[in-house]
Amino acid sequence: MTKNASLPLLGNLTPTQFLVEYWQKKPLLIKNAIAGFTGFLSPEELAGLACEEEVQSRIVQHKHGKWSLKNGPFDEQEFSKLPKKNWTLLVQSVNHYLPEASELLQQFDFIPHARLDDLMVSYAPDGGGVGPHFDSYDVFLLQGQGKRLWQMSEQRDLSLVEDAPLRILKNFEAEQEWLLEPGDILYLPPQVAHWGIAVSDGSEDCMTYSIGFRAPKHQELASEFLGFMQDRLAQEKLVLTGMYQDSNLKLADHPAEISKDMVHKVGEILSKIQWSEDDITEFLGQYLSEPKPDIVFEANKKLSLKVFNDKLGKIGIALDLKSQMLFSGDTFYLNGEAASFNVETGNVLRTLSDNRKILPHRIEDPVLLQQLYDWYIAGYLYFEG
Repeated sequence: MTKNASLPLLGNLTPTQFLVEYWQKKPLLIKNAIAGFTGFLSPEELAGLACEEEVQSRIVQHKHGKWSLKNGPFDEQEFSKLPKKNWTLLVQSVNHYLPEASELLQQFDFIPHARLDDLMVSYAPDGGGVGPHFDSYDVFLLQGQGKRLWQMSEQRDLSLVEDAPLRILKNFEAEQEWLLEPGDILYLPPQVAHWGIAVSDGSEDCMTYSIGFRAPKHQELASEFLGFMQDRLAQEKLVLTGMYQDSNLKLADHPAEISKDMVHKVGEILSKIQWSEDDITEFLGQYLSEPKPDIVFEANKKLSLKVFNDKLGKIGIALDLKSQMLFSGDTFYLNGEAASFNVETGNVLRTLSDNRKILPHRIEDPVLLQQLYDWYIAGYLYFEG
């Protein structure tokens, strides 16, 4: 299949058609997008993940007209106490724990990895959901087992219910609705109001796989970039020499007043702080590949460089499920760390970035071999099989 051939995943649209006509513009329902898909997790397995200390999970209930939220980790007894209807379990970043989840995300690689957030999986008996809401990110809602009724509105009234533990829309008015069955996908751009309600006939409860793509707010980008620039100043990559001078100081009418002359002088000093596209690229590479605060990597058992290269030649190597790798030109960013290589060496790392793995391959370049080895020891890479 050519890079821009039509995809069943997109309702036989080409990726380019999808990006031009729908991405961040309007919803798209795709029936039978992944034929035969019913999910790769059972409700019991999802509940098991929610009991793990390092896994982020939530249980949302709707009872007597009010919403409640409880954060995990949970224990088995808590699940046994839940009612038969009107609740949902949500587990974040399932792609950090299951290879099948990471493989599912690869089907969405027509969207840059830099935009990917995570795969969230939810389970709900009849009536379960998280209420009418809107997201600040793009999302593909893939139905696993069971059915879910999605109601959607492009309303501009996004006022929220006061004192609710979730961002529940106060005045939701459905304009469209679709019943999703196993393998169906609903794409929703940011700020589109929606409400997913589990529909169960008693035979099979609902599980939904939500593939989210982050869309950082301008305020967040600005704050993070200014912090990045502050670090560069501290590292003296941007050097401001000299000190404040006012040899032409004039007698002030008010000694407590900040003069316009002082404001002008400081403005001239600060105007020397400038940045280039290279600075922005470096910032984005580090910022977008930086692991979330809750992510911890476990160091791999040490082995010699020779044994490491022998294993590379026999079975290849892959990114750890929690790792995020991006690149620009010949600079590569893995989990917030940057490394630069020449064009020929970079081809190996571009393959690793795009495909999250490299096939059996003996590394001749000692610098690249050492870098891969260091990443492996840090727990950023692992040997499959």
